[in-house]
Amino acid sequence: MPIKHLLIIYFIQFLLVALPGYGIAQLFKKAGRTDWKKGFIPFVNTWEMQKMTGRKMHWVFWQLIPIVGWFITPGIYIEFVKLFGRFGIGDHTGASLAASAYFPYIANKKDVRYIGADIVKKQRKSWLREWFDAAIFAVVAATLIRTFVFEAFVIPTGSMEKTMLVNDYLFVSKMSYGTRVPNTPLSFPFVHHTMPLSTAKSYLEWIKLPYIRWWAQPVKRNDIVVFNFPAGDTVINAPGFQSEVTYYDVVNQFIGKQNLLSGAARNAVLDNKQQFPIIKRPTDKKENYVKRCVGVPGDKLQVIQGVLYVNDKPMDYIPNIQLWYDVYLKNKGKINTTYFAEQYGVDFFKTEAVGDGQITPHSNKAEIVERNANAGHYQMLLTNEAKIKLEKSGMLDSIKVETHEQNPFMFPAYYYFDSKDKFDVNNYGPIVIPGKKTPIALTDENVRMYRRAIETYEGKTIDYANGQYTVEGKNQYTFIYDYYWMMGDNRHNSQDSRFWGYVPETHIVGKPKLIWFSKDKDSGSFRWKRFFSSPK
Repeated sequence: MPIKHLLIIYFIQFLLVALPGYGIAQLFKKAGRTDWKKGFIPFVNTWEMQKMTGRKMHWVFWQLIPIVGWFITPGIYIEFVKLFGRFGIGDHTGASLAASAYFPYIANKKDVRYIGADIVKKQRKSWLREWFDAAIFAVVAATLIRTFVFEAFVIPTGSMEKTMLVNDYLFVSKMSYGTRVPNTPLSFPFVHHTMPLSTAKSYLEWIKLPYIRWWAQPVKRNDIVVFNFPAGDTVINAPGFQSEVTYYDVVNQFIGKQNLLSGAARNAVLDNKQQFPIIKRPTDKKENYVKRCVGVPGDKLQVIQGVLYVNDKPMDYIPNIQLWYDVYLKNKGKINTTYFAEQYGVDFFKTEAVGDGQITPHSNKAEIVERNANAGHYQMLLTNEAKIKLEKSGMLDSIKVETHEQNPFMFPAYYYFDSKDKFDVNNYGPIVIPGKKTPIALTDENVRMYRRAIETYEGKTIDYANGQYTVEGKNQYTFIYDYYWMMGDNRHNSQDSRFWGYVPETHIVGKPKLIWFSKDKDSGSFRWKRFFSSPK
C-alpha cells in the first residue's frame, strides 16, 4: 500500500474522532467531569469513553487498524450515549453516522442526564431489538468482506467454456491484485448497480473517490480475471440492453443498417430517451466480466488465422481454449456422436441450416454441426487439447479454423463508429498494450489506438491544431495506468478486448479462486465434480 493511501486512511480515522470533539467535551461536562476538555483530544476522548462505559480498553487500539477502525469508533460512540439514557435506534443511528451534530444536540437537551454504567448494565433489550442489532452487525460485516476481501459471482455466459461453465458459482478474491477502494462508497448493500425489481440506481454519487488500490499486484499473463466492463460507462438502462447490448452496439447497428454518419447515429440513440434511456456509470458500478488476460503492458499482440501471438510467439498452451473448425473426415457419412462426445468433449450434436447453410452465430449447444455428411464435412467446437488428439487419430482429411467475415466495428472502431480497420475474430492486430510510465508519440495511428485510454480512463484531453496532436501542450504522452488485454477461452463465442479494447488497472476487480457450486442451467443437474474446484 502506498504511504499516501495509508495516510488517507488514518486521516479519515482522525476526523472520525476529532470532528465530534466539541460534542464529546460537552457530554463529559454534563457527566460532571472536571477534565471535560479531554473530549477535544482525538483518541484520548474514545479512551475516556471506554473507561466510563466500563468496556474493554482494547477496543480503542482496534481503531488503529486500517478500515476496521472506521467501524470500531461508531461502536464506541453508541455505547457512550447509552450513559445518557439514549437507547433508541434513532439515537444510535445519530451517534454512529452523525456524531458531530448528534452529540452537541443531546448535550444541550435539558431532559438528557447522565445515568452511569451501572444503570446501563441493567437495561435489557427486547427480542426485536436483539434481532435488529444482530442484522445490522451482519450487514456491516458482510459488506466489509464483500467490498475488500472476496465476493460471490456467477458465470452468466459461455465465453469461458470449457474453463468456466454457465452457472458456475465463484468466490472471487479481491485481494489477489490488491484491494480496490470503491469509487462510490454510498451504496445499498448486497446489490451491484441496480435496485432489485427496478431500474433505479443502487448507489449515490454524493461522495466520489478517485482510484485507490492497496497492496497492488500486477495481473499476470494467462490469469483468469474478473473486471469491470470497459464499455459499460454509457448504458441503455432498459431490459435487454445494459451490457448485453451496449450503447456502442446500438449506435454501430444504426450506422450499419441506415448508413448514417456517426454523429447522426449517436443522436438517433441519444435523442430517443423513451426507447433508449441513457445513464452513465462509475467504474465500480459497471458490469462484472470474467475473461483470461492474454496481454500485459508492453506486449505486442496479434491474432493470425485464429492463433494468438504475443511478442511474435504463439501464446502459451492452454488446454481449454476452443475454436470452431471446419473438419473433413476420411470416413464419409454420419458420425458416432457418443464416441466424439467421449473422446473429444464435443457434447452436443445438431443438424441445422439457415439460408445458405451458414449458422451465424453458432448455437451455444451445438458443438458439432453437420455440413455435408456424405462429404465428411462437419464443423466442430474443439479445445486445443481435443484438436491435437483428433489430428493424431488418423481420422482427418483436413482441419482448419472456421473463417469469419471482417467486422467493421471491432476495437478501436467500436468506439469511433467507423470502419477503417479490417479485423475479424481470427485475424486481429498487431497492437501494443500500453503501460504506466510508457511514453508514446501522438501520431494519427497512436491517437486512434489510444484515444479512449487517454481521454476516458485517464481523464486527459487530446487537442488537435496545425496538423499536430497534443496533450497539455505536449506531442508526447506518458500513460498513468497499466492496461491489459482480455479474451474469452471460447474464442469464437466471446465479446472481449477484440471488440472493446484495453482493460485499465482501475477496472480490475479480482481473481476467481473457488467454484463452490455448479449446476447445469438446462438439465438442472448438479456438476458435482466442479464443486470446490479452482478455475485454471
